[in-house]
Amino acid sequence: MTVFQLHETYRLAYGRRMTTPAHIAMFSIAAHGHVNPSLEVIRELVARGHRVTYAIPPLFAEKVAETGAEPKLWNSTLPGPDADPEAWGTTLLDNVEPFLEDAVQALPQLIEAYEGDIPDLVLHDIASYPARVLAHRWGVPAVSLSPSLVAWDGYEQEVAEPMWEEPKKTERGRAYYARFQAWLEENGITQHPDLFAGRPARSIVLIPRALQPNADRVDETVYSFVGACQGDRTAEGEWRRPAGAEKVVLVSLGSSFTKQPAFYRECVRAFGDLPGWHLVLQIGRHVDPAELGDVPANVEVRSWVPQLAVLKQADLFVTHAGAGGSQEGLATATPMIAVPQAVDQFGNADMLQALGVARHVPTDEATAETLRSAALALVDDPEVARRLKDVQAGMAEEGGTRRAADLIEAELPRRR
Repeated sequence: MTVFQLHETYRLAYGRRMTTPAHIAMFSIAAHGHVNPSLEVIRELVARGHRVTYAIPPLFAEKVAETGAEPKLWNSTLPGPDADPEAWGTTLLDNVEPFLEDAVQALPQLIEAYEGDIPDLVLHDIASYPARVLAHRWGVPAVSLSPSLVAWDGYEQEVAEPMWEEPKKTERGRAYYARFQAWLEENGITQHPDLFAGRPARSIVLIPRALQPNADRVDETVYSFVGACQGDRTAEGEWRRPAGAEKVVLVSLGSSFTKQPAFYRECVRAFGDLPGWHLVLQIGRHVDPAELGDVPANVEVRSWVPQLAVLKQADLFVTHAGAGGSQEGLATATPMIAVPQAVDQFGNADMLQALGVARHVPTDEATAETLRSAALALVDDPEVARRLKDVQAGMAEEGGTRRAADLIEAELPRRR
């Protein structure tokens, strides 16, 4: 047993002995990929007797309330989860400026919402900047719940600095950093914005370690990987494999970057006339099924599907390689074709391919011929199946929801 493992074993055991019901406050943004990964952890904390409040825009209030947590509502200026992807712009600054703008306007709302109701511990999504500011103002510990990859030793030099080199030279980029720094200093925080946003003091990572780049260089005294925290998803609906379907393929680009009618047409061409195959095609809210043209009988077109229910019966998953979808594919041992659309999805696609369980196919190369060739190679490869089973077994040992809750309780201030 390593020194770190001894330390963590002691901390968990000590935390359980001392834990009494506490007020834990969770903070997130109105985005499926940021809210959904936390819900089972919140449900578990409530079941353990803690009072959990969850600061969230109204659109997700019902989903949060179903966990037993108390929604604390605030209004967001970010594009909603059903917004046209083009609302996010195309450049790095287009992507990050809205989060700072939202944080600045959200903070007064959250201060008011928690007036006279300061929590014992703050939990927060990586995109919730106000949560860390509030934890600092209140003098309570903060724990990040990361739904995606985290920084490793050398991340700034290898990824962040090259990515920001050009934007930081522009007047707009300098203005962004000046505003971010000024906002932090107004709230008594002297950290540089990059460290504030990217280097939490403590983080529970809600992805399997297998999806983390350079996992051997991640500081495990800060970051604890617990893997997928998937609970009972029957409320999302059922899906039944059609009689006679020898192979089932699910195509889904998640909930945000779904405006890809040309890609969907290629998927129909790839799988629509394959004997014995059934295609489940999720197209989101921004594509009209009529844009797909004539659709064969073995193609099922939906705006939304209960993804996990389908994956449990599928033979192949064509995915955008978001963190949630990637780990659902791994948890169900489903071979994947990764067609990333934005942000961390490109890195996830590379990780899945490196694991030997997927093919990374860029969108502009995702022709019917390429998709079909990759599909046939993946589903008939026993080595892919073996590797998927190995990853699946490793994920099962990471602890999931219960370990996440244990780790959170261990961070609660000790009471006498």
